[in-house]
Amino acid sequence: MPRGRLFDAQEPPERPADPAVRRANLRRVAGLFRPYTGRLTSVLVLIAASATLGMASPFLLRALLDDAIPHRDTRLLNLLVGGMIGIAIVTGVLGVVQTWLSNVVGQRVMHDLRAAVYRHLQRLSLAFFTRTRTGEVQSRIANDIGGVQSVVTSTATSIVSSFTTVITTIVAMFLLDWRLAAFALALLPVFVFLTRRVGAQRRRITTQRQGTLADMSTLVEESLSVSGMLLGKTMGRSGELADRFEGESLGLADLEVRRQMAGRWVMASIQTTFSVMPAAVYWFGGMAIATGSGAISIGTLVAFTTLQTRLFFPIGQLLSVGIDVQTSLALFDRVFEYLDLPVEISERSEARPLPRCRGDVAFDGVWFRYSPDGPWTLRDVSIEIPAGTRTAIVGETGSGKTTLGYLVARLYDVDRGRVLLDEIDVRDATFESLARTVGVVSQETYLFHASIRENLRFARPDATDEEIEAAARAARIHELIAGLEDGYDTKVGERGYRFSGGEKQRIAIARTVLRNPPVLVLDEATSSLDTRTERAVQEELDRLSEGRTTIAIAHRLSTVRDADQIVVLDGGRIVERGTHEELVDLGGRYAGLIERDIDLAFAE
Repeated sequence: MPRGRLFDAQEPPERPADPAVRRANLRRVAGLFRPYTGRLTSVLVLIAASATLGMASPFLLRALLDDAIPHRDTRLLNLLVGGMIGIAIVTGVLGVVQTWLSNVVGQRVMHDLRAAVYRHLQRLSLAFFTRTRTGEVQSRIANDIGGVQSVVTSTATSIVSSFTTVITTIVAMFLLDWRLAAFALALLPVFVFLTRRVGAQRRRITTQRQGTLADMSTLVEESLSVSGMLLGKTMGRSGELADRFEGESLGLADLEVRRQMAGRWVMASIQTTFSVMPAAVYWFGGMAIATGSGAISIGTLVAFTTLQTRLFFPIGQLLSVGIDVQTSLALFDRVFEYLDLPVEISERSEARPLPRCRGDVAFDGVWFRYSPDGPWTLRDVSIEIPAGTRTAIVGETGSGKTTLGYLVARLYDVDRGRVLLDEIDVRDATFESLARTVGVVSQETYLFHASIRENLRFARPDATDEEIEAAARAARIHELIAGLEDGYDTKVGERGYRFSGGEKQRIAIARTVLRNPPVLVLDEATSSLDTRTERAVQEELDRLSEGRTTIAIAHRLSTVRDADQIVVLDGGRIVERGTHEELVDLGGRYAGLIERDIDLAFAE
C-alpha cells in the first residue's frame, strides 16, 4: 500500500516539465492578469514614477557635495535638501498606493483561479471522483493554489518594480561615470546564471513537496473522518496510522529543509559580493583620483556608491524572485493539470430543457464500460419503462445494476445506444432539467455537516419552511426532528453521524420528496439497514414511488415483489424479465436468487 493512503486510487498523470509546456504555462499565467489590464497599467505607471524619482536623488547628492557645500551656497543647499526630502515622501506614498493596487489585482486573480478549478471539477464526471483521492483534490485547491498566492499577489509587481529600478539605476550609474559602472556590473551575468540553476533545483524539490502534502491531506481526510476513525479503532490500526502520518510529516520536514538550503551557499556568495562591492568601487575611484585623474570627483564617487547600494536590493530581489517564480511554476503545473482534465460528460450546445416529463424511460441497445480498454459493464441492454410504473433491476453484485440507474441521471454516458426520457435522448437535455426530472436515492446517504433544514433545502433552495416540513412529514421523519432541542436547525454532524442509518435515509427521502422528480432511481436504498428499519423505510419509499416512474435497484428481493416488471441482469446482459410470479414459475436465474434470499433471511 503506498505511503499515506488508505485506498489506492488513480490520479492525473504528472505533466513533464519540458520547455514547451513551461512556456505554455507562462502564457497561461500571464493570461490570468488580462482581465485587470487597467489596474495593472496604473501599477506600472506608479512603478515607473517611483523609479524615476529615485534615480534623481543621487544627482542631487552629487550637486550637494560638489557644489552647494564647497561653495557655501545655502540657497542651493536648501533646494537640494528639500528636493531629496520631497522625493522620499512622494516615493513612500506612491509605494503604498502601488502595494494596495497590486494586492487587489493579485487577490482577484487568486479568486479567479480557485473558482475556475472548482467549477471545472464540478463539470467532471462521477468516474473521475471514483478513481481520485479526495485528499488529492483538496490539496490541489488548498495547498497548490495557496502556494502561488505570494507570487500572484506581490511577486509579479515586485518583478516589474525591481526590474524598472535596476534599469533606471544602471542608466543613472553610466550617466555618472561609465568606468565605475562597468567595474561595478562586471559580475552580474555570473550571478544570473547561478540563480537560474538554484531555481531549477528548488522547482524539483517543490514538486516532491506538493506530492507529499497531497498524501498527508489524503491521510488526514481518510483517517480522521468518522468512518476512518471507526475503521482504524475497530481494526486496531490507530497506532500504525499515527506512525504513517509521522513518516509523511518527517519526509515533508526534510523536503522543507532541502528547499530552504537549495543553493544557499550560492546566494550567500552573491550577497557577500554585493556587500563588498561598494568598498571595491571606493578603491577603484580612489586609485583613479590618487593617480591624478580628475574625471571622478568625490561627489560622483559618493553618489555612485549611493546608487550602487540602491541597486543591490532590487537585483537581489530579482534573483530571489526568479527562484520563487521557478518554484511556483511547479505549483502552476499541478493546477493546470486539473484545469486540463477533459470533461467527459458535457452539455451539448443544442441541448434543450426537458418539457414537463410524463416519465417514459427507455434503454435502447445500451452498451457501457468504465474505460476504453476495459470489459463491458452493460451489453446491448434494451428496456422500456412506461410512465408511472415500477421496474426492479436485480442481479448478482457487479452485474451492472447501479450503472444502469446512473445512466438515466446521466452520471455516465453510454458508449453505444441511447437512454430516452419521453423519447428524448438524455444527452440532448440540459443538465438542470435532467436533474429536475430524475431523482436518485442511493444506498450511501450523504448529509452535509450543516443543519437538517440546510440539508433538505439543498434539493430546492427556494423551498419554504412549510414545504420542508411537509416533505419531512411525507418521509415520516418530522416527529423525530420536531422532538430535537434545535428542531430543523439541529446540526447533523459529520456525514450525518448524529442519526441512525434509517433516520438518515428518511432525511434523504424527504430531500427527494422536496425536489418532487417524476422519475425516481432507488439504488439499493435499504440494503445497509436492519430488517425492522428496512421495512419502515421501504414503506416511505413505496409511498414516494406512487405516481412516479420508479427504477428500483434491488439488493433484497423481498422489496421488489410488487414491481410491474423485474429485469434480471447477469454479466451486463438481460437474462430474464417479467413479473415476480412469472419469473418464479420460470424457475431460472431469478428463482435461484429468491431461494438464496430466503436462505439468508432464515439464517439471520
